[in-house]
Amino acid sequence: MHQDAITPGEKVVVVDDILATGGTMKASIKMIEKLGGEVVGCSFIIDLPFLGGSQLLKKYPLHFLVSYDSE
Repeated sequence: MHQDAITPGEKVVVVDDILATGGTMKASIKMIEKLGGEVVGCSFIIDLPFLGGSQLLKKYPLHFLVSYDSE
């Protein structure tokens, strides 16, 4: 991510294909916040809740199209 990609105070929604452990999204959020952006939501196509990513990101509004359980 370029340093000028986010301006301080800018509201950002981060989009990814799948939420598994949450590591990739957490790293993206860390970069956005370091640049002064405000993450107002995270959207995913697929959630795998049994892997715990939702818990890691519970501070942020999360949106999913599909959620697959381990059963």
